[in-house]
Amino acid sequence: MSHAAPRSLGLKGHLVCLFGIVGRELLRFLHQRERFFSALVRPLIWLMIFAAGFRSVLGVSIIPPYETYVLYEVYVTPGLAAMVQLFNGMQSSLSMVYDREVGSMRVLMTSPFPRWYLLLSKLVAGVSVSVVQVYAFLIVAQIWGVDLPWLGLVTALPAFILAGLMLGSIGLFISSFVRQLENFASVMNFVIFPMFFASSALYPLWRIREASETLYIVCLANPFTHAVELVRFALYEQIDPLSLGVVSCVTLVFFLGAVAAYDPGRGMIGRRGGPKAET
Repeated sequence: MSHAAPRSLGLKGHLVCLFGIVGRELLRFLHQRERFFSALVRPLIWLMIFAAGFRSVLGVSIIPPYETYVLYEVYVTPGLAAMVQLFNGMQSSLSMVYDREVGSMRVLMTSPFPRWYLLLSKLVAGVSVSVVQVYAFLIVAQIWGVDLPWLGLVTALPAFILAGLMLGSIGLFISSFVRQLENFASVMNFVIFPMFFASSALYPLWRIREASETLYIVCLANPFTHAVELVRFALYEQIDPLSLGVVSCVTLVFFLGAVAAYDPGRGMIGRRGGPKAET
């Protein structure tokens, strides 16, 4: 018995753990159809109602990555796609609060697998679900008449994955400070709405700068802005080096922060009496 555990922690064992967590998250997503439709309702309302109303008010000049004037709904689509990932990242964190207390993650955290690997697997599972939701939204947007380059839908996949990893890492880090589900809704409101509205998702940064230099600096410092711009450039087969660097660094910092926070010996989970892998 003592020799079976080390063999189970080999490459095959780690892959089984990863695919098990990802598969469970995808099955949960497929069984909760209301979650799928609710994820599409928010961006589609912005696209079909608000974008139509703002089209005559908000003009978008020729700015990279666009090579000509674009309609407002074309400009806002990358931001709405990133919004899908933002909400999904927070929702995955909400499930993490439940899972670590009474769900499957409570059992997994007592397994021999490293805690960082379990958190990474949970993060990959959440990103997998968010990518499915994003492309479902983009298909509806194309049907609605938003003109997006078809090749850009392929080149944007790495950007969606990286943006999903960043937003999921932020959600994981936040979830380590929340013990009860009742407290998470208020935390989400203090995170999601400021990140979304203080970004370039709905309006170009140059217009924000015209209105307020301070707000422009806040939007520029907002990591969600760089997630949106990373996706926006990728949809047009381009790379924004600044956004790529910011998103990568923020992902690494918050994931390492989440790993430290979920450490039962020194992190917030241990201080709040959460599940301990070593017990």
